[in-house]
Amino acid sequence: MAILDILEFPDPLLRTVAKPVQSVDEKIQQLIDDMLETMYAAQGIGLAATQINVHRQVIVIDLSDDKQSPLVLINPSFRVLDDEAFDYQEGCLSVPGFFEEVSRPAHIEVKALGRDGEPFELIPDGLLAVCIQHEIDHLNGKLFVDHLSALKRDRIKQKIKKDRR
Repeated sequence: MAILDILEFPDPLLRTVAKPVQSVDEKIQQLIDDMLETMYAAQGIGLAATQINVHRQVIVIDLSDDKQSPLVLINPSFRVLDDEAFDYQEGCLSVPGFFEEVSRPAHIEVKALGRDGEPFELIPDGLLAVCIQHEIDHLNGKLFVDHLSALKRDRIKQKIKKDRR
């Protein structure tokens, strides 16, 4: 396993739309292991392959306190089940140090392939629903800052650029 570099906003590679995984083979299994190790090392709760500059539809998530309950979603999709919104202070490994309130659908149905390549469905709520939507956004070339006003987004971008100097 390896800890991989995480792309940071405003890197244009984060805007790349991920391609579906054609087969869940050894290469994808290794990618999943590396993504989990990278996510845990960065103390995150979710990571999309796009964030490590691999543009395939693979997501890893682990909301457990002991980091022993990873969820793997390959080629995920979701549909909104109702109009109820859930507001959450989101952060992102690709936008380190920033947390902003984002409103997302509270109830969704998710379809994906699991680590074993088998299809499954899930109806998450709360933080898990937010996390899945956040990571699927990454696969579509979007970041949580895209849900903010242009002013807030620009302020974050300028602060990051200043900190890098």
